[in-house]
Order: sequence, then structure tokens, then C-alpha cells
Amino acid sequence: MSDFRLEVFYTVARRLSFTKAAAALFITQPAVTKHIYELEQQYDNKLFERKGNKIQLTPAGEVLLSHTESLFDIYRNIDFDMNALVHKKEGILYLGASTTVSHYVIAPILAGFRNKFKAIEINLINGNTEQIEKALLEKQIQLGIIEGRSKHQEISYTEFIRDEIVLVCGQDHPLARKTELTKELLLENSFVMREQGSGTLEVIDYALKEIGMSVSDLKVEIQLGSTESIKSYLMHSRSLAFISIHALTNELQRGTLRVIDVAGLNIERNFYFIHLQGKPDGLSDVFLRYAQLTHNLK
Repeated sequence: MSDFRLEVFYTVARRLSFTKAAAALFITQPAVTKHIYELEQQYDNKLFERKGNKIQLTPAGEVLLSHTESLFDIYRNIDFDMNALVHKKEGILYLGASTTVSHYVIAPILAGFRNKFKAIEINLINGNTEQIEKALLEKQIQLGIIEGRSKHQEISYTEFIRDEIVLVCGQDHPLARKTELTKELLLENSFVMREQGSGTLEVIDYALKEIGMSVSDLKVEIQLGSTESIKSYLMHSRSLAFISIHALTNELQRGTLRVIDVAGLNIERNFYFIHLQGKPDGLSDVFLRYAQLTHNLK
């Protein structure tokens, strides 16, 4: 429904890269340039300007981005409501969510969904990423939300929301006042880690390898099966842990846990919806669209 040129502009504005936008939209870079040029001609304003090797939005670009986001929100609302009319809106949805998602992300989405679709019951199970993928493959659930992304050929993965994993310690830890650690200091401290099969652990290991380390290099004092138990352990120990920023709102407000930056280390990931390959069933599709819409309107 939307003007494709606006989709191109939005993608460039979000990534601040013509090359990345072209890859995301599966078109050529000259095609991206052409669409942006046409918009600039239409509105008689430059939308981007170069700063060295990078680009940034002009004031006109900022205005257009704001309107484009509002317009796309309206399109998403139309798309969701019209699609919801097509599907049967009653029955039981068997849903699975990995630990971080089930504890810190999904509750308000579930509440809003149940309020809108009162005839749809939800049966939710939770576990680590490996367990949720297994439940999907065994058809115990119809739809899952997981941390990280595996490579099961039988599973379809759809990006949901972004997450950041940060290094955390208790307020009384000797490093609590440090603004940044070197990777050498990481090796000198002990860690609390999630159990094997955790999507968080997989993402941490991948990011550490980017700075020449791995999880196996760290001194792991103990492995615990939930983020809540890890947070509680940190408050009573001299250990460190990597935890999702979504799980730390209350502790950071109270000051009981502190975030420490690590030089060169940036741990970001997506949460993914997963369903078996092919189009998701009606109830799963309604929930997936509702969750995406809810997040986009925040």
C-alpha cells in the first residue's frame, strides 16, 4: 500500500547506509540512489548529507522520517485489522517463549492480546532457546519466541525486537565504579553464566570471539538456570555476569546492580518468532502480527 520510495527512504534512514539498505530491500544500490533522488526532487530538499564516509539525515530528512514512521504505523494498523478479519479468532494458541522473553518481554503483549481477542486462549510454556525449538519441532507448540538464532532448516525465523546484553556486577563489587574494563580484566574475574542450551550463552560466546576470546576462557564460578537467580547471586558475591538489558530495569533503578562497559565488546541480538516452515497457522499469525504491531507503536 505504501509508496516504495518511502520504504527505501525509511530503510536508508534507519541504517544510514545506501549499501545496507540495498541489501535489506533486495535491490541494487543505484536503485536506492534513484528512489532517494526522486523524493528529493519531489520535495525540493536534500534528505541526506555526507559526513566523511558516513551519511546523516538533513533537517528535511528528519521531518520526512517522522511522517514516514507515523504513516507506516497507520499501514500496520490497517494490515493487522484487515488480516485479523480473515482468520478465525477463537481457539487455543500453544505458545513457547525462552526465559528472558517470558520473564521480561511478553507479559504486556499477552495482556493486550487477551483483552482484544477474548475468545483465544493462550497456553504458554517457557524454557531455554534449545528447549523451545525442540517443543516446536515436536509440535508441542505452534509459535515460539526465542533469544538468538539457530539454524534448523525446518524452522522459520522472523525478527521481533532488538536486545542488548551487558556486563553486570553487584553494587559492592570492586569494579562497580569502573567505567570500562579491558578484556584482560575479564579474565581475572569470576563469572556466573547461564546453562548450556541458553540462547544468551550462544550470543555471548559469538561476541567474545570478535575480541579474541570465548566463554571457555572465562573463569565460570557457577552456572544457573535463570536470570533471576543470576541477579540474586550477583548481589551476594564478587562475580560478574552478562545479562539482557530488558531484565535489569528494577535493579538499575534501585542501584543494586551496575553495568560496566568492556572495551571493544558490543553484544546485541534479536529476539525471533519461530514457527515451522511455511505460512503460520491462523491463530499464530494473528498473535505474531499483534506482537509486531504493539512493539512498533511503542
